[in-house]
Amino acid sequence: MESNKIKKHLTPARIIALGFAAVILLGSALLIMPFSVRPGVELAYIDSLYTSTSAVCVTGLIAVDAGDTFTPIGQFILGGLIQVGGLGVTAVGAGIILLMGRRVNLRGRNLVKEAMNLDSGRGIVQFVRSIFATTLLFEGLGALLSYPSFATTRGPVKAIGLSIFHSVAAFNNSGFDILGGGTNLIPYQDDVLLNLVTCGLIIFGGIGFLVIREMWNTRLHWKKFSMHTKVVLSTTAVLLIVGTLLLKATEDITWLGAFFHSVSARTAGFSTYALKDFSTSGLLVLIMLMFIGASPGSTGGGIKTTTFFSLIQGIKSAATNRSEKAFRYALPRDAFRKAAVITLLALGVVVTGTYLMTVFEPHLDLRDIVFEIVSAFGTVGLSTGITPDLTVASKLLSILIMYIGRLGPLTIASLWYFTYGERTQFAEGNIAIG
Repeated sequence: MESNKIKKHLTPARIIALGFAAVILLGSALLIMPFSVRPGVELAYIDSLYTSTSAVCVTGLIAVDAGDTFTPIGQFILGGLIQVGGLGVTAVGAGIILLMGRRVNLRGRNLVKEAMNLDSGRGIVQFVRSIFATTLLFEGLGALLSYPSFATTRGPVKAIGLSIFHSVAAFNNSGFDILGGGTNLIPYQDDVLLNLVTCGLIIFGGIGFLVIREMWNTRLHWKKFSMHTKVVLSTTAVLLIVGTLLLKATEDITWLGAFFHSVSARTAGFSTYALKDFSTSGLLVLIMLMFIGASPGSTGGGIKTTTFFSLIQGIKSAATNRSEKAFRYALPRDAFRKAAVITLLALGVVVTGTYLMTVFEPHLDLRDIVFEIVSAFGTVGLSTGITPDLTVASKLLSILIMYIGRLGPLTIASLWYFTYGERTQFAEGNIAIG
């Protein structure tokens, strides 16, 4: 009887949340082991936990430099955590079951469906296989194309390791690097090949596996795309173009640098210029891009492109008194309501997190704190450089926000919902709006 009660309360959202938490704790324990840390380097557990959370939540915010702190084994573990976090704990679990030759039960299929925002449970096994095949294809190609850039400054063996790690981090929209020195990709800001390869991996990782599969099945035929795919691709394109133009207008950087940061701010976290030198207006552009983030069913975070699109369409509908529609489709009835709820919850997380960090770090500028909090929530990884010097309280706060950002604020809110259905109904009241 007690077992049945536990199973009843273990909803898919709670199982996914517990799964991510378990992987984070396991990762923090592995990263602090002597075989993971370079000789002579002292790693506090809070920094190990912070790094593990950042990796599993595919964020890229760093309390310690991964290249200078971890051994090749530690870097391999870090890459594994990024891979598990990007694909999702449930998808990885289902993939392992399939590799063992066993069947994925109904509960497992429901978990994958919930985690990947799928409409139905049909074809779950095939979808999981396509996820792994797609990941292997993009990461393999990305490593191959990244190798020439790293080989010019590193030895062949080191360049291979850097290429593989960078490809995994880029496709999973995680801004980690193992170059050392805390420079990220600044030494490669003029390397056109590496910049474009990184952007390509980030974009495809950020549009979602559903969109990639549909693009493949339809042979890039726009008219055959579903409404979801059209919304994702069009919104992504607009955000990238607008972001590039605004960053070029506000910052003294090249067009390549502006495009790279417009792409990276959409939850990836790589940088080819020092963000501490950016103007307030430039950081504001990045904040807006980070807050919107990637797309559903992808390796990225943020409120998602589809949420942003539905929000704009809902506002447009209210202002013009016309129905919500796009691409010859009518938007689902509850799309605007759900988008508004997610956005308000996200703003609540950001505002609360910003307030608490201003209390914990009164000496820091407000713009740096807001940037840090939005980066954590959007699982981006960009920073103006304040992360390593944060207090333990601020790091714990950032860990919590990264966790919320990876799972989604609506998912977190639903974890506390214990009842199923309402027994009492009330007469409809009246309230003045606006």
